[in-house]
Amino acid sequence: MTLPALPPFAEQGIGALPCWRSPVDISPLPGGMTNHNFLVRDGSGRFVVRLGQDLPQHGVMRFNELAAARAAHAAGVAPEVVYAQDGVMVTRYIESRTLVAADLRDPQRLDAVVGLLRRCHKEVALHLRGPALMFWVFQVIRNYCATLDAIPDNLLAGYLPSLKVLAARLEAEIGPVDIVFGHNDLLCGNFLDDGQRLWLIDWEYAGFNSPLFDLANLSANNRFAPELDAELLARYLDAVPSAAQRRSLAGLRQASLLREVLWGAVSHHHPGVDFDFAQYTQDWLAQLELPR
Repeated sequence: MTLPALPPFAEQGIGALPCWRSPVDISPLPGGMTNHNFLVRDGSGRFVVRLGQDLPQHGVMRFNELAAARAAHAAGVAPEVVYAQDGVMVTRYIESRTLVAADLRDPQRLDAVVGLLRRCHKEVALHLRGPALMFWVFQVIRNYCATLDAIPDNLLAGYLPSLKVLAARLEAEIGPVDIVFGHNDLLCGNFLDDGQRLWLIDWEYAGFNSPLFDLANLSANNRFAPELDAELLARYLDAVPSAAQRRSLAGLRQASLLREVLWGAVSHHHPGVDFDFAQYTQDWLAQLELPR
């Protein structure tokens, strides 16, 4: 995957930001499908600069990302935001290793992951200021389906009726939910390990949601086995899960997979980076249990 060419002024613009204490050294960071990321060094240390605008087709609003990132730092789960302006966010760099999916599937790491999510769910909202978004996965799915319906010969044209039926059934089966402030994008690349503890980064999709969606999203994104799902839920609840809680987690896991399929298809028609979104969509579609 390669990012599209930056405007000629982009790196010059980073160097001109008023937060630096000395001339800077700038190098691109890999990854990121919705923004450009740079590692910047100045006389006071190292920082990560994220460049990105609102993405209405994905529900990404940068005011919400900034507020969530600041609140997450205040809660002790994310790096410090040291500067922000329209389309730019600068956070303190954390010397760490980015996790891979196998790390998150390691039962010995599960307590640390659960502790991080509990802290996110219990404390981030206490520090949140101003308006905030809600991330209800079924509303996200409805919007994606409507976006694709408006595109002739869209990537999922043959699948959309079945996908809509699946989404409606899952939403009806979920039942009442508790509400917390969740991360909602628990890819392995959004977990950092500094050798002492874990951190969460990339708060683009953060919003109020069921806590079980973060567990389901973690499971779906990192291919947890059913027995690990059961252990994850029990440790998060610190209790034996009820049958309803197990069903809700399973339903939200399917909804998370469905959302990823639709995200890929919409991204295929609204690409922000040079990437094979068609193959990405098919890979996630293969994991779904579609209605027969």
